[in-house]
Amino acid sequence: MQNSVINSNLSLNVLTELSRSLFLKMTLVQVLVGIFLYVNCLMIFTFLNKAVFREDTRYILFAQTLFVDSALMVLTDMLLIVNLYQYRIHMIPCIILCTIATIFTNCTPLTLVAMCLERYVAICMPLRHADISTSRNRCFGFLFIWGLSSIAPFFTLLAYLFVVPPAALFTYALCSAELMMGEEWQAQTRAIILQILFLFMIIIIVFTYIKIMIAARAASSENKKSTNKSLRTVILHAFQLFLCIVNFLTPYIEMPFWKVDFLVFHNVRFSNFIVFVIAPRCLSPLIYGLRDEKFFLLLKHNALCGLTAFYKHKIKEQTNFVL
Repeated sequence: MQNSVINSNLSLNVLTELSRSLFLKMTLVQVLVGIFLYVNCLMIFTFLNKAVFREDTRYILFAQTLFVDSALMVLTDMLLIVNLYQYRIHMIPCIILCTIATIFTNCTPLTLVAMCLERYVAICMPLRHADISTSRNRCFGFLFIWGLSSIAPFFTLLAYLFVVPPAALFTYALCSAELMMGEEWQAQTRAIILQILFLFMIIIIVFTYIKIMIAARAASSENKKSTNKSLRTVILHAFQLFLCIVNFLTPYIEMPFWKVDFLVFHNVRFSNFIVFVIAPRCLSPLIYGLRDEKFFLLLKHNALCGLTAFYKHKIKEQTNFVL
């Protein structure tokens, strides 16, 4: 009898500790997501507020990254909360949400590659940059990015609908993208598609880095600063791409801990979410929002609600923008 009481108290203490730990971690994640979304929304407003940004390919790609990352952050945060609190949802909205989230996940690294190519054209082919960066070519580029981003998700969706019994679509489950890969061949085919896609992206990033590095060595002292800055931008994009690639491996990292210790599994999942979901998407605002002088001045002006006359004068002086 006494042993039963002791075991019951221990179980209660473990559950209490787990609930407290879960609450603290969820609070931390929501604060980080809130800050991320606030900064992104401010940057999207800054982009939309000036026509000069809306006509520049570099800033248009940056704005797409902000939009995609913000939407992905909302979806993944929502799914994280639902799963951690063991709330089951209907399978049809679940597979729709997972498909959209996977498309957004693929779109971010592909947009990073497009940004690297844009820097390559601007640095290595400056005379042709205006002819290449036309609105028509931008439309084709965006269609290409979204088309490639959709290959693996739509394959996973169609394969799932092909093998799953119709009755399973009307059940409730803990929503996860892994639910759509019940057969081993589905997971293997999806992995092959992603490996080919990321190999393609890595080759392009390495190519642009080498070309810009060669241009940096041959550049005059006047152009060397701009070229070196573009080189650092490509390096940062390569680091972002690495974190995005690792994000696809996190389910394989987490599952062994599920069988060992439930609390350790949650700790690993939270760590992966912060390091491989939040962190790489915080780099885009850093690379273009804070390192780009024109954008940063307008961003600071908007963040201060246009109250400082000093920044108005500074922006007009350096960018010729009318506020």
